[in-house]
This record gives sequence, structure tokens and C-alpha cells, in this order.
Amino acid sequence: MTIGGGLMLVLTGALGWVAVQTARGRLTPQVSLTGRVAVGVLWAVTLGVVIRRFIFGLGSVSGMSDRFPWGIWIGLDVMSGVALAAGGYVIAATVHVFRLDRYQPILRPTILTAFLGYNLVATALLLDIGRPYRLWHPLVMWQHHSIMFEVAWCVTLYSTVLMVEFSPVVFERLGLMRAVRAVHMIAIPLVIMGVILSTMHQSSLGSLFLIVPGKLSPLWYTPLLPVLFLMSSTAVGLAMTIVESHFSARIYGDHLDEGILEELGKAMALVLGLYLLVKLADLTARGAWGFMGPQWPQALMLILELVAGGVVPLLLVRGTGIPGAGRERLFGAACLVVAGVVVNRLNVSWFGMLPYTGFVYLPSWMEVAVTLSFVTAGIVAFGLAVRFLPVYPARHRAG
Repeated sequence: MTIGGGLMLVLTGALGWVAVQTARGRLTPQVSLTGRVAVGVLWAVTLGVVIRRFIFGLGSVSGMSDRFPWGIWIGLDVMSGVALAAGGYVIAATVHVFRLDRYQPILRPTILTAFLGYNLVATALLLDIGRPYRLWHPLVMWQHHSIMFEVAWCVTLYSTVLMVEFSPVVFERLGLMRAVRAVHMIAIPLVIMGVILSTMHQSSLGSLFLIVPGKLSPLWYTPLLPVLFLMSSTAVGLAMTIVESHFSARIYGDHLDEGILEELGKAMALVLGLYLLVKLADLTARGAWGFMGPQWPQALMLILELVAGGVVPLLLVRGTGIPGAGRERLFGAACLVVAGVVVNRLNVSWFGMLPYTGFVYLPSWMEVAVTLSFVTAGIVAFGLAVRFLPVYPARHRAG
């Protein structure tokens, strides 16, 4: 193991320990100090990796190659990042379009999570594509037959929509109430536009893989990929809202109504259950189960995705009615749904390609460093926003 690999193993372990202790409500000074030191070292290392990437090229910092050009930066930072940010359009539509005002307390933090998520995705693309100085080309060089063109435009436009949706929080902090009222006047058409854009590019990320029928394992290749990507993004968007609410309660003391969280859990379970039914029916209709023997490593990943990320969360949500265990079970179920969708995106973009390529891609420790830096940067940015902006209005007024 290289020195860099060992360092990343230590930093990953430290950050994982901090996350677990925080989730258990044990955010002691020792835990906080460990987290800050680990993040500081991680960011310093990542800065060096980024400089190396732009001087010596993408191949100098990654395990990717011409035979395997998409690695964890696409599977995790981009595809998973976009899916995990789906709570923004789900909750915004719930509040503004369906007029369910009881979900208002979770709207701002959910929009913030989505806004940060999309900005991190855009930053990841700057590092991941071979010629980042051409990232703007799809905006002026139209290729309307290309799925990538549609994804590029939808992500750009939806990031702008999220910025406008979140702007009242900044305007309130600055005392610009006229600007707040102006944004509220266009809230409904703005949210509708955001929902349309989100559903388009969430599904289109699945459509990207429709051009590789002979390269992606039949365990995942299906004409229903766009539908499955959209359904799973909706489920994981709700799951991320639950996870975010749990950590906010542990760190900032912002406790939400248990009834709201239970309703989110039931909605998550409903969408997840429908997703599993469609997924299993599709595997059966295509006769894909027969590939589980010859492609047994991929079969294990499929079982992990379906059982740990689907069946177990459904069972946990059914047990949330047990006195004293509801919130913890719901949090555990949401975490598993998040992990399951991440595994699904990695299966489609990575593990499902291995039988065809015959090339074992392993991410370098530098790729892992960049990915962890994006995750920690999102968490730190969320914390700073909560501290200085009225993301939770009641808490901000109390402070």
C-alpha cells in the first residue's frame, strides 16, 4: 500500500468515526476536533491533487484509462450527487404546487442541500472531463440529438432555478424584503420549471447508458433505465431529507415534528416499493436472472443493491411504529436507501461494465481524496449556511 493510500484509509476511518458519533448524538469536543483535523489534512492533500491534475492531466491522478474512461468521479460525484440532490424538487413541489404547508419547515434546508449538491457536481465535472475549458460548449454548440446536451442544459438551468429558490434566505438575511416578495410571486411557476428540469435530467442520466447494450451487463441494461433512475432518485431524495433532518437535530438542535418524518418515511417506502417491483419485473421479463451465475461478482453487487438498499429499508420502515425505536429505525432505513442508490449508480457506471471491458478499474487514492473532499465541503458549506443564514427561521430568530 502506498503512503497516499494509507493516508486516505486513516482519513476515511476518522471521518467515518466522526459521522457515526455525530449520528448517535455524541458530538463531544474530541469528536469535533478529530473531524476538523481530518478535514483540514484532506483538503490540503486534495489541493495538491487538483494542481497535479491540471498540470499533468487526468491520467496522472486517476486509475481511469481509454478502456475505462468513467470512474468513481462520474459514478459517485456526478451520478450519485445528482440523485442525492433530488429532494429539492420533491419537497418544493410538495409545498408550493400541492400546497402541503406542513412540510414548510424542511423546505429551506432541502433546497440548500440540492443547491450545494448541484454546485459540487458542476465542480466535479471540471476535474473529470479531459478538457474542462470546453465545459461551456453545450450551451452554445447545440446537438439536440445528444443526451449529454440535454443533461448539460437541464443541470445548468436547474442549478439556476435552485439559486433563485434559495435566494429569499439570503435576501432575508440582508433585509431585502421586497426582493423576497418578488421571488415568492414567481414561486409556483419557478418550482414547476424546476420539477420539469429535474425529472428530465434524472431520467436522462439513465438514458446515457442506453447506447451501450453490448457493454453494460444485462443485470442492469434495460430500456427502462430512465424510468428506474427517475424512481430511485425520488426515493433517495426523500431519504436524504430524513438523513439531513437527523443530523441537523443532533448538531444544531433543530427537531422536526415526528409526524413529518414519519410521513416522509412512508412516502419513501412507497416509492421504493414501486421501484423494486418494476426492477424485479424487468429482470424477470428480460430473463436476466440467468446471467447471475456466469457474472457472479456482478450478481453479488445486484443482491447487495436490492436487499440492503431496498428490502431491508422497507422492513425497517414497517417497524417505525415500535415505541422508542421509530426515529432511529427511520434514520437507519434512510441511510440504507442512500447507500443502495449509490451502489446502483456505481453498478451501472462501473461494476456492470467489467464483464465487457475485461479491465479491472480501481480508483486511485487521489480519486478517493477528491470525492471525500466534495462530501466534506458540502457538509461544511451546509453548516456555515445554517449558522449565518435563516435556513431554520425559528432557530435564527432565537440566535
